[in-house]
Amino acid sequence: MICDCHLHTAFSGDSNTPARVQIERAVSMGMKEITITDHHDRDSSFCEDNFELDLPSYLSALNTLKEEYRDKIRINIGIELGLQLHICRYLEKFHKDFGSEFDFIIGSSHFIRSHDPFYPSFWEACGSRQGLEEFFTLSFKRARAFHPFFDSWGHLDYAARYAPDSASVYSYFAFNEQIDSILRVLAENGKALECNTGGFRSRLSHQNPDTEILKQYRRMGGEHITIGSDAHAPEHLGYGFTRAKELLKQCGFHYYTIYHNRKSGDDPPVGISPLFYAVSQITAPSWPHQCPFSAASTLPHAPHNISDTAYR
Repeated sequence: MICDCHLHTAFSGDSNTPARVQIERAVSMGMKEITITDHHDRDSSFCEDNFELDLPSYLSALNTLKEEYRDKIRINIGIELGLQLHICRYLEKFHKDFGSEFDFIIGSSHFIRSHDPFYPSFWEACGSRQGLEEFFTLSFKRARAFHPFFDSWGHLDYAARYAPDSASVYSYFAFNEQIDSILRVLAENGKALECNTGGFRSRLSHQNPDTEILKQYRRMGGEHITIGSDAHAPEHLGYGFTRAKELLKQCGFHYYTIYHNRKSGDDPPVGISPLFYAVSQITAPSWPHQCPFSAASTLPHAPHNISDTAYR
């Protein structure tokens, strides 16, 4: 069973599901581990929901659950960090103060000019094509500015889920220049790209990002894929993972990556170049936990030097 590396609990403003309920659901599904990644979007008061975490309370609660369930499932503590250029000083301080407290950080681009594309009012003001162009352009600037602060880029074409004319306006090829600039930042800095199966439940009826984007990331040298359902309710945990597994194999990927105990330092292990890199404490030296798509096992491969990882 593929482990879910993007899910939400009642700590997120848009979920009412207690963390314990998500954990019990994962155990019942046979998952060996999950990564809880609740929203933390600084300066999001314009939204109907509260997307700012009380970080000390969040970390304390999840560490308690992690210990409680240690014999049943591994609980990784993650966060979905909202990236906006005008809060750069806050993001720097966040990473300095809390970055090492997490196993995994998803970097997400959600908002445009203090508007959330989730709401129809955003699209009514600008239209689908203009809104998507602005979204991808801003996403590139955010990825370029903040790539040291996250491990995987979340739902790259998030805004396309909600654009009213997505079916006729949106494709990778329509926005390939902006999208390629994002992928180049990720590939050149050793960052993962998320395959978010929440898109299967949207009007798009496909994962985020689009299949052509996944293929292009691979062509550009991107190696690490993380997989998450973006579940806000227990019935969506692991949603579409079988479909995603086959799709990713067709795109040229043969494993997905789970991050454990991310750390920063001046002397990273050989082969890892980013300033902030994710590691696993399963073995030494530590590496991202690489899981094959083999039906026979979801146990990690022996760690590989990232500089010479082969696609099997």
